[in-house]
Amino acid sequence: MGDAAVPYPSVSVVVATRDRPGLLERAVAAILGQVYPGPVECIVVYDHVPVRELDVPMGPYRTLKVISNGRRAGLPGGRNSGVDAATGELLAFCDDDDIWLPAKLSRQVALLADPAVGAVSCGLRLRGPGIDSERVLTRDRVTLDELLTDRVMEVHSSTMLVRRSAWQAAGEVDEDIPGGYSEDYEWLLRLAAHTPIAVCRQPLVVVDWHGGSFYFGRWATIVEAQRYLLRKHPELARSRTGTARIRGQIAFALASGNRRLEAIRELCAVLRLNWREKRVLVTVPVILGLVTGERVLRMAQRRGRGV
Repeated sequence: MGDAAVPYPSVSVVVATRDRPGLLERAVAAILGQVYPGPVECIVVYDHVPVRELDVPMGPYRTLKVISNGRRAGLPGGRNSGVDAATGELLAFCDDDDIWLPAKLSRQVALLADPAVGAVSCGLRLRGPGIDSERVLTRDRVTLDELLTDRVMEVHSSTMLVRRSAWQAAGEVDEDIPGGYSEDYEWLLRLAAHTPIAVCRQPLVVVDWHGGSFYFGRWATIVEAQRYLLRKHPELARSRTGTARIRGQIAFALASGNRRLEAIRELCAVLRLNWREKRVLVTVPVILGLVTGERVLRMAQRRGRGV
């Protein structure tokens, strides 16, 4: 895919999809329309749905592949299939309903001129019904210790650009995590163990915040996935705040799934870790039956947040 006459690293962008016509074309057009002068390869991975060709503008040094997910069904398998087919020196990902702004790649690739940096994120803009806000970090690096304490939502999967060597060091996306829940955070923990993540402090990705989620109401899956995360990453215990955050999510999901006694036991553990953990306040009313977990989650999402 590379060309000796073009002194810019080639980039492969993976878009895993279950096919959302219109939104998918919009995402792919924004990727192929980058002002970046180097080669850009977009790989659309159809996740166990029929593959269809896409009619999008194609400029010089741009290629488009459409393939099927040859791995386990779900987003992790789709992303891994895309990387398997990628030829670029750098790897990136984009959700099929998000939009890259034209300067994203150029500005991020410039930060990868630092050989100590193996990955770059950027700011984002949340846009949806009643929401139009920017999320931009005020620091130039995100480290493993910071990710152990906080998910750092600004480091979104659609913002990431990584060296192939960093991908290989971290390993592929975990296809065993229950339901694929928190797959992006789990992978970021492994990535950050090998390289700091540089931050381009500009909002270069528009995240389509539509207030829905594939995991909405799948409380048992969330409990299993978060417990899997804690088992796989014992280093999370280095941060009492971070552990309380994840166990607070487990408590909320247990309460929302009407597993109240388990939720109470989990909340007791959360309070011992960090009595300031904010998920305690939203979980107690769910345990008491004053409100449903679905309602709490909808209210949070209307503000561009999760629980």
